[in-house]
Amino acid sequence: MPPPDLVDLRALDGLTFAIGYASADNFTGAPLPGYERPGAWLHRAAADRLAEVLEDLRPRGLGLVIYDAYRPARASAAMVAWCEAHGHAWLLDGYVGRTSRHNRGVAVDLGLTWRARGAPLPMGTAWDDFDRASWTGCAWGPARAHRRTLAEAMSRRGFVGYRREWWHFELPLDPMPPALDVPYG
Repeated sequence: MPPPDLVDLRALDGLTFAIGYASADNFTGAPLPGYERPGAWLHRAAADRLAEVLEDLRPRGLGLVIYDAYRPARASAAMVAWCEAHGHAWLLDGYVGRTSRHNRGVAVDLGLTWRARGAPLPMGTAWDDFDRASWTGCAWGPARAHRRTLAEAMSRRGFVGYRREWWHFELPLDPMPPALDVPYG
């Protein structure tokens, strides 16, 4: 059960889930602390906007796959520790942060799916791939079109994308909710 002001995204129609930080399917190769089981929560305002995005995509036969949403602060700390232990420059490059809007429930990592099958559309790279090929504008053909469709749908409802990660979007709120460290599970 999510804490107050956060909504369980399983309540939204048109979503599929591939919560990578609850498994080894992420850049660290192991589940992160705070993801004792898969979950996806967002701040109520962000969840409401995401529901609008889903309604906008529905006539096109599209849905969304959620890779990450609210992230417990302990998971962000574990990401930083992993990068430092492995000598990755991802902290300096802006891919991994000591703090994250995910900790506040206003950021979401997602991609497009065919709604009828829940199958992800090709986006050019995997989620959580910290390489220039993951930059929103660095794709060709269908992947470029899918990235553009996702970015336009999200921005239409107030989300702001991160140009280095086609999957990452934030909803700016004022005031910004506090960072939390409530685990899933």
